[in-house]
Amino acid sequence: MRKFFTFILIMWSVSVYAGDDARKGTTGADELLIPVGARSIATGGAFLSSVTGLEAIYYNPAGLSQGKGTEAMFSFTTYLADIKINYFAIGSNLGDFGSLALSVKTLNFGNIPVTTVDVPDGTGATYSPGYIVAGVTYAKVITDRVSVGVNAKVINETITDVSATGFAVDFGVQYRFPSNLSIGAAVKNIGTNMSFSGNSLQTSNALAGGNLGSPTANYNVPTEEFQLPSYFELSTAYDYSISEDNKLTVGAAFRNNNVTDDEIRLGLEYGFKNMFFLRGGYCSGIQNTSGPIANDNYGYTFGAGVNYGFADGMNFVLDYSFQQVREFPNPNHTFTIKLSLD
Repeated sequence: MRKFFTFILIMWSVSVYAGDDARKGTTGADELLIPVGARSIATGGAFLSSVTGLEAIYYNPAGLSQGKGTEAMFSFTTYLADIKINYFAIGSNLGDFGSLALSVKTLNFGNIPVTTVDVPDGTGATYSPGYIVAGVTYAKVITDRVSVGVNAKVINETITDVSATGFAVDFGVQYRFPSNLSIGAAVKNIGTNMSFSGNSLQTSNALAGGNLGSPTANYNVPTEEFQLPSYFELSTAYDYSISEDNKLTVGAAFRNNNVTDDEIRLGLEYGFKNMFFLRGGYCSGIQNTSGPIANDNYGYTFGAGVNYGFADGMNFVLDYSFQQVREFPNPNHTFTIKLSLD
């Protein structure tokens, strides 16, 4: 237990080093902050101390070690401003070696009209930005109570022929008590700065100090580097067995951000015969002086799920989540399918 809290202290120290109040609003690569997995979204992202399998990659990579056999996961989200989020992951528990997984998240912005200074209504051409996050995750059970994990990922953003690439890592740990109580911590998105470069950043202009009519020269427009949105999370969850067929799980998490105000997340899940699930959650930003932020973008989340096991060891999961977005007319909807084979 002492080693566990020492590890948490180290991770918290890393996250504090990664960001401070002066850097809020200065980061980029916000696709790293978009959650995946309908179960975890529906419970407000509060279960990072007990989340397991491929869904744990985003929230707490230590939970990957609790998966059994081989698992595949696909998640689809209708996001803000008609953006679509696709997420795919595949992984396997390799026994004493630990668990290994690969994951890919992509953003689909659709076709955006090309406009210019001379043709502000559009040239008739379109473009579509390409945002992708690809990662490899390793996790291992250290003792019967402690699991640790690390997720290394590459981030790429491309707009026509201009792109930016960065690298980041996530670290996580989970501790499970014998009394159905769990605690966990994760530090996310610790990595390199990013900056855009490409042919479209070249411009032609007359040479400084040149004579009228002298030839123009090509210049590369310098771009400012931006940092990744790193943060630290601490969570606890408790499983309560109401009866043999009915189970209730409650969880809470605190997030310390370097990009926005800190957040409190609450989650609740009811399960019937470990087959049918109803879920709810709430997320609120907090300020040091005025308490909860009334105009926080995200509020309540809801969801449901079905978990069906076949006789040959195959398991099928279908989850759905609804996420309230206060500043947009339409909520976010997420559908997740998981297939596993023991």
